[in-house]
Amino acid sequence: MKRFAFLSLITIISITSVYAQKSLYDFTVKDIHGDDFPLSQLKGKKVLVVNTASKCGLTPQYEGLQELWDRYGGEEFIIIGFPVNNFAKQEPGTNEEIQSFCTVNYGVTFPMMSKISVKGDDQHPLYKWLTTKEENGVEDSNVTWNFQKYMIDEEGRLVGHFDPKTKPTNEKVIAWITE
Repeated sequence: MKRFAFLSLITIISITSVYAQKSLYDFTVKDIHGDDFPLSQLKGKKVLVVNTASKCGLTPQYEGLQELWDRYGGEEFIIIGFPVNNFAKQEPGTNEEIQSFCTVNYGVTFPMMSKISVKGDDQHPLYKWLTTKEENGVEDSNVTWNFQKYMIDEEGRLVGHFDPKTKPTNEKVIAWITE
């Protein structure tokens, strides 16, 4: 009987570890300069992950993102921008051109990462996690356009997302940051 109980416990632990959900902290991405950026360094912070583009009708959202960063960024909250060229080829530039554009036009000082793909066959693993319930344990979603915003809690778990047209300074975004 003890042997059966022990084997049952081992089986349950094995199954649980196989199905344990990943967290944001399991990923390392490249920053805009091409250096590794382990997302595990963000433990204890709320994280807003945003796919961005420089030639989009929603590009002025950089201003709102920077406003959020200036007001709330630091020890408890961070924004991470991921330039993408998935939607109408609205981010054709190199990482250097993107950084220059963001700095000159919007004064962006929040962390920007290297350009990635957020959908399709070359979807970045982070975005596969963000958009697949089987991986994130919360929801399936599609990145529908530039400036979709994903909310990650202080434990590295996906909380949900805001659609691209939701402005960064929307009261629901601010309520999530400050709750």
